[in-house]
Amino acid sequence: MVVLSFQPVQLIPTTSLQRRRGASGGRGTCATIRCGIAEPSGEPAPLGQKTKYNDGFFEKAFMTLFARKMEIYAPKAADSNKKKKGWFDYDYESFVDVSKSVILGRNRLQQQQVVREVLLSMLPPGAPAQFRKLFPPTKWAAEFNAALTVPFFHWLVGPSEVVEVEIDGLKQRSGVHIKKCRYLENSGCVGMCVNMCKIPTQDFFTNEFGLPLTMIPNFEDMSCEMVYGQVPPPFEEDPVSKQPCYADICSIANPNSTVCPKLQA
Repeated sequence: MVVLSFQPVQLIPTTSLQRRRGASGGRGTCATIRCGIAEPSGEPAPLGQKTKYNDGFFEKAFMTLFARKMEIYAPKAADSNKKKKGWFDYDYESFVDVSKSVILGRNRLQQQQVVREVLLSMLPPGAPAQFRKLFPPTKWAAEFNAALTVPFFHWLVGPSEVVEVEIDGLKQRSGVHIKKCRYLENSGCVGMCVNMCKIPTQDFFTNEFGLPLTMIPNFEDMSCEMVYGQVPPPFEEDPVSKQPCYADICSIANPNSTVCPKLQA
């Protein structure tokens, strides 16, 4: 097995994190979903190019569901002149557009609260409590949820694979490597990545479901690591809190700021 390791996680000094990935072409070493990628290579497009996808029925159903839930929180003035979309009129770009409208006029914590409310609205009453009973914070629960993430999150983040990680000296297959995050690629916005995805997802699993989750986006290549079983650091200690804008690709970027304005309270 080829071993690719990365340094102990700086977010939590007492915890080391190591990813091991199977040799190229090996079977049984990782689970990968290509997410209907329309690129000839079957892989995400190189950095600087937008990956083409062939979204099917289920992908569009999820996009529509999430977009319609989030539209409730979109500014009414921005929505008044638009004809309401019907089911399956949404595509990924319109889903991202709804996300962009939600962040307008809201600070960092308010944006994250919207996502929490949207996620809770999709669950039946008592679901978080049932999740805690079914999936207490064990190695098995972390690995099981990592395995579920690959097929169920592929419409949102693109192709991913389960990888081995090391948490507090224990090796387990509870990591998910997202090759090139579709949400970050399409939004081009650091603030949206952090406030509308990373932080609320971490908080939801850690605080609502009781299963710790840390997400580690790589803003250089738009990949991301999801580590189930890893307690996330406070925002102020997380390196993402100091991340500047994508000045060349973000429509709401402030190139004169050393930190993305949407990451500031």
